[in-house]
Amino acid sequence: MKALQILEPGRAAIVDIPAPKPKPNEALVQIEAVTTCPHWDMHILGGQPMFAGGALDYPYTVGQPGHEAVGRVVATGSKVTTVSEGQRVCVWRDRGHDVQGCYAEYVAADEAVLIPAPEGLPSEALAPLELAMCVSVHILFAEKLAALRGKRVGVFGLGPAGLVCVQLARAAGAAGVLAFDPLPQRRALASGFGAARTVDPTDPKAMAQVPPRNANGALDACFDCAGTVGAVRTAMAVTRELVVLFAVQREPYTFLPEYWGGLVLAGAQPHTREGAERAMTHIRNGELDLRTLVTHTLPLSEYSRAVALLKNQEALKIALIPGDVVQ
Repeated sequence: MKALQILEPGRAAIVDIPAPKPKPNEALVQIEAVTTCPHWDMHILGGQPMFAGGALDYPYTVGQPGHEAVGRVVATGSKVTTVSEGQRVCVWRDRGHDVQGCYAEYVAADEAVLIPAPEGLPSEALAPLELAMCVSVHILFAEKLAALRGKRVGVFGLGPAGLVCVQLARAAGAAGVLAFDPLPQRRALASGFGAARTVDPTDPKAMAQVPPRNANGALDACFDCAGTVGAVRTAMAVTRELVVLFAVQREPYTFLPEYWGGLVLAGAQPHTREGAERAMTHIRNGELDLRTLVTHTLPLSEYSRAVALLKNQEALKIALIPGDVVQ
C-alpha cells in the first residue's frame, strides 16, 4: 500500500509498504480521508517538536502525524466484537506517534479507538472527529462545574479547535458566545456558527468594549484555543469563574492576586470515549459542523503543499485522500 513518510525536515514522500495485518483486538480500516491537525503537521514537517523539550527522529514514523481519520472496516481480528466488516468508522483518539499513522491507504487500529460513523455525510464532515473529541472533553469538564448552561462564554483563538468550541458551547446551552481572533475570515466563520459577537483582540477599541471580570456583563467561562500568553492573560482578565486551557501551552502564565477567590484556571483534560460519543451525537443532530472547517481537499501526495497552505494561513483544515483521486 501507499503511505506518507516525512523523511527529514521539509521533505515528505509517498512510500510503498506492506498493508498491515490486524492483531486479534484490531480492525483493518481502509482510509477515506485524513484531516490535518495543523500544529502537528507544521511542527513535524518543520523539524520542531510539538511540545517543549521533546525530540524528533527522522525518517519519522510512516503515516504520521496523521490521526484524524474516517474509513471503512475491511477485516477484523479474532477478538473484535464492537465493529464489523463493511462498517464505516472514525478514529476518535490519537494512537500515539510510534505506530503507523493514518496518512496511508490502510491502518490497523485497536477497536477501542474506533467509533461508528454515519453513512450519509461526506468524509470531510467526519474525519475531524478526533479534534471534536479533544474539545468535547473540555466542554464536559466545564459542564460538571455548571459553567456553561445559561452562562456567558468566551473562546479565544478561532482556528479549527476554537470554531468547534464555539459550536459545542452553544450546544451545551451557553447563553451567548463571545469569540476572539485577529483574522476577520475566522471571526466571520464563528458568527456563522452562532457566536453572538466576535472581537479582534488586537484592536484596543474593540477590547475596551469587553467588560472586565468584576463588571456587569463579564464572561462567566472562557476557553483558550490560542495558546499564547497574551490570550490567556486577557481571558483571565475578562472572566469571572472558569478559564480552560485547551491549546498547547508553551510558556508560563502568572495567576495574579486579583484572580484569587473566584477564578478557576484548568489545564488540558484527558481524552475519553465519552467525549467522542458526545461529539458524534452533535454531528448526527446537526449541531456540530466539521465540514465547513475543511477548506481544501487534496490527494495525500500533495502533503507538502497542504502544510504550506496551513503555514501561510491560506487554509483552515485540509482533507487528504490516499491515492491521487479526489472526488
